[in-house]
Amino acid sequence: MPLTGASARPSASRPSAPAPQPSLGSLAAHRPHAVAPGGHALDPDLDPDLDSDPDSYEPGHGPDTVAPDLPADRFLDRERSWLAFNERVLELAEDPDTPLLERANFLTIFAGNLDEFFMVRVAGLKRRIATGVATRSASGLQPREVLEGIWTRSRELMARHAACFQQDVAPALADEGLHLIRWPDLTEKEQARLFTLFRQQIYPVLTPLAVDPAHPFPYISGLSLNLAVVVRNPVSGHHHFARVKVPPLLSRFLEASAHRYVPLEDVIAAHLEELFPGMEVLAHHMFRVTRNEDLEVEEDDTENLLQALEKELMRRRFGPPVRLEVEESIDPYVLDLLVRELKVSDAEVYPLPGPLDLTGLAGAVESMERPDLRYRKFVAGTHRDLAEVESASAPDVFAALRERDVLLHHPYDSFSTSVQAFLEQAAADPDVLAIKQTLYRTSGDSPIVDALIDAAESGKQVLVLVELKARFDEQANIRWARKLEESGCHVVYGLVGLKTHCKLSLVVRQEGDTLRRYAHVGTGNYHPKTARLYEDLGLLTADPQVGADLSDLFNRLSGYSRRATYRRLLVAPLSLRDGLVSRVQREVAHHEAGQPAGIRIKVNSMVDETVIDALYRASQAGVPVDVWVRGICAVRPGVPGLSERIRVRSVLGRFLEHSRIFAFENGGEPEVWIGSADMMHRNLDRRIECLVRVTDPGHRSSLTRLLDTGTSDGTASWHLGADGEWTRHSHDADGRTLRNVQEMLIDARRRRRAPTT
Repeated sequence: MPLTGASARPSASRPSAPAPQPSLGSLAAHRPHAVAPGGHALDPDLDPDLDSDPDSYEPGHGPDTVAPDLPADRFLDRERSWLAFNERVLELAEDPDTPLLERANFLTIFAGNLDEFFMVRVAGLKRRIATGVATRSASGLQPREVLEGIWTRSRELMARHAACFQQDVAPALADEGLHLIRWPDLTEKEQARLFTLFRQQIYPVLTPLAVDPAHPFPYISGLSLNLAVVVRNPVSGHHHFARVKVPPLLSRFLEASAHRYVPLEDVIAAHLEELFPGMEVLAHHMFRVTRNEDLEVEEDDTENLLQALEKELMRRRFGPPVRLEVEESIDPYVLDLLVRELKVSDAEVYPLPGPLDLTGLAGAVESMERPDLRYRKFVAGTHRDLAEVESASAPDVFAALRERDVLLHHPYDSFSTSVQAFLEQAAADPDVLAIKQTLYRTSGDSPIVDALIDAAESGKQVLVLVELKARFDEQANIRWARKLEESGCHVVYGLVGLKTHCKLSLVVRQEGDTLRRYAHVGTGNYHPKTARLYEDLGLLTADPQVGADLSDLFNRLSGYSRRATYRRLLVAPLSLRDGLVSRVQREVAHHEAGQPAGIRIKVNSMVDETVIDALYRASQAGVPVDVWVRGICAVRPGVPGLSERIRVRSVLGRFLEHSRIFAFENGGEPEVWIGSADMMHRNLDRRIECLVRVTDPGHRSSLTRLLDTGTSDGTASWHLGADGEWTRHSHDADGRTLRNVQEMLIDARRRRRAPTT
């Protein structure tokens, strides 16, 4: 049944009293005081490539400074585009054709994405407005206009999100025998069972905090779920306010009986008398605060980046609020108190039906063992070039690479029997002399880190470049950096002022009288868990040019090399943007010469004005341009005289589209690149990014077929219009469901592994 919020304390024995207005004296305003750091670890699997880097809010990046001869309104607003991306996630949750438990999962992804958007983008925009450094965006909007647009649009989307859960997903789950209910809907036996659970496992970790002249208003940690409780002293008759934090380490939804789940906050609310003995509990209201959790480390003034980052992580937990979510039934006086104490504006208050924070739904969904309500199970197999016949033995990656390059496509090709096997084999091989590796994100029990430690402990030279500033993974990367250093690895943290985002591995092996270099260049992180959820590409190769390029690049990252040109690589920030723009311009020349010309790009984000303007000019010249983008896109396609030849598509589904591909017809000699870079200022100007040119004709054909499929009108996708609106195309003109590119690739892998008769 649908879940509804209630401002009064639920009770099985008597009706709840209406919430009175507490006295001014007992709810006097007090400044927050610091508490021991807690914190929320955002799941990096849900990371939608957000960053607080100012991008289009920097001076010098406006439309008139980039190309004054093109229309000033040619760029879509990046913040609105990001909200449109999250709306597409919500549409998957709203779609009845999406398996039911996957719909619930998309609800949690939407909520988690929006949390990070407020913590990073909204917080960064507010900070720049407050300090006066924000300028008009590339879309032509003033910063305040952008912020107000975010408040309005996010409010609409959050209301849709709540309605989808309340009116659609929760009732559908109930029809399948999976009940997400509230305390009053429990049986007496279930309530008794949960009372025992409360006394034994919940009550001991609760800490009610009173607010009065002797107790200042408590610090409310970011993304924590809280109860605002109003109690009455029966002796004095005074009303008082208290806050109870819902413990974040406990399961958010508790199983009252088989397949019947109740929110943890309901169980706490039903037993508030246990926390306030001798007082009369009059009412409670749920609320949740989102804070600025962006990091600011001035590297130029920092001698030890590791120590500076650890200190900044402590400060992050006390960032200013940027959003206040409350149950829509909250008492106006209590809401006024929260607004005043937290110092948020009315526009930053989001009244919603309970339960708040549907990111907590993930645990309950995961515990529901109903494969019939999920996507069909898919287990990746070993790439055919690494093992002609799959067996229990690991493939000999080095032998395979001496024969040919291997183009990997995860999660359709197994990460564990390719990239992971490559590094584990290198660590164990006595002929391997050195391993060099970048790590941006990895898992908590990473076999990649274990392999590097094994290699170092066996005497191999191991260089690991750990990016300490990988958003929301900073603390984990600090731990890995120290563990790697203790094992004897040479650990470096990249170049001052630049994040190292490229995905590179280099293995140096003694083979007879010569040294051979083996390499991996990828589009995704060395993260075995996300490799099963993220769509990514990788090139394993023994090509001497790639090996020499990576040697030069690693020397730049670890030493003082200033090399700017490479053989088969484009590297940001020195050559990547210019290299791509020159290739776009080359397509114009090919088209004017009557030779084959065309541009196809697949990225997560497309907002860099210089690159977009180059695409506009290519379109004006008559060159067809296809852009396949997952998230943010500032391109305005289909504008007469500007972008008639540009089409923009987006694909979302069971896997997170994460690969980057750049393909050019090149006068009949196709050129294709893959790598780590999105078309954003942060990637092209403030990160070490790397693209590698794919030289094998079969691999180029495979990648162009993938691009053809993803941008085809016959494939399910969202189409971007000139007005910035995305339109979903999931059925053809006859109402038949269009094929999803991800399901097509899964089916192709299944057919490849099917036994022949």
